[in-house]
Amino acid sequence: MITLATADDAHAWGAQLAPTLSAGDVIALCGTLGVGKTQITRGIVAGMNSHAAVTSPTFTLVHEYLDGRLPVFHFDFYRMDTAAEVIGIGWDEFLTEPGVIIVEWADLFPDLLPPHTRWFHIETTQDNSRTVTESAKS
Repeated sequence: MITLATADDAHAWGAQLAPTLSAGDVIALCGTLGVGKTQITRGIVAGMNSHAAVTSPTFTLVHEYLDGRLPVFHFDFYRMDTAAEVIGIGWDEFLTEPGVIIVEWADLFPDLLPPHTRWFHIETTQDNSRTVTESAKS
């Protein structure tokens, strides 16, 4: 378990995770609203040496950051109602891209994620820091 005391810590942890990632990796970020999923993604994208301004893809559903060491495809399943909607935005095609996929709210459609997905569960603690726990599946 990792403890992140601040948003800067979440960004830094994502940046530390980035060099360990390879093409084809899938990162599932799970947790409630405001827990830091997008901040961690900002860190991962920055750690890929991208200069992109990372924002939550809540309304656009997917953002592509192509200027770093590897392309990063950033999904948000929060506003998706069915697995068919996720598939309809080209999910299966993105899984074959030579980049890293990051999915916020991945636990809404866990069966769509491949078996090699790395699942990170983020929770707020009583002191308002965050704990991150990695598990094999949602």
